[in-house]
Amino acid sequence: MSDNSAEAELLVRASRGDETAFLVIYERHCHSIFRFAYRLLGSVQLAEDVTHDCFLALLRRPEGYQAERASLRTYLCAATRNLAFRLLRKRGVETLVDDVPEPPSSNRTPEQLRNLLGDEIIQTVRQAVEALPPLQREALILFEYEDLSLAEIAQITESDVGTVKSRLHRARQRLRRRLGPLCARPSMD
Repeated sequence: MSDNSAEAELLVRASRGDETAFLVIYERHCHSIFRFAYRLLGSVQLAEDVTHDCFLALLRRPEGYQAERASLRTYLCAATRNLAFRLLRKRGVETLVDDVPEPPSSNRTPEQLRNLLGDEIIQTVRQAVEALPPLQREALILFEYEDLSLAEIAQITESDVGTVKSRLHRARQRLRRRLGPLCARPSMD
């Protein structure tokens, strides 16, 4: 039985009231879905709301997931994307905050990050990513942060692989232009 089929079976059981099956699905995917929503929205509260709504929608309409078309993670990312973009459109803003804190579920502590890059560099990179147009930012987040393949991103964004590659390329070009001076700084050793 493939992973997709196994998750489809868990989803069927969850939709019939099997709480354990739902918890298995939720535990497998909640962290990556929250991180994706957080990076799109820039707000812990909004990311929590979108994550909650995403799993609630999955439970209410499990037939929306088709195991033969995509993995459950890909399906959930697409649902998260749609919910997040709907929320952004409703609010009429592209980004919600200027200073986005590190996601609370990060495996690194702030001290490790500070030692690795320094607060100024972290903030500059974060702002550069946030300044990207939404579709470029989304492609970059899914590829670089969520480790999804180009094909999975294409499914999530309902576009072709070439479009995803183009968005990634343009996002990286913008980041290079914006972060170029930062990369050219002399070492402080």
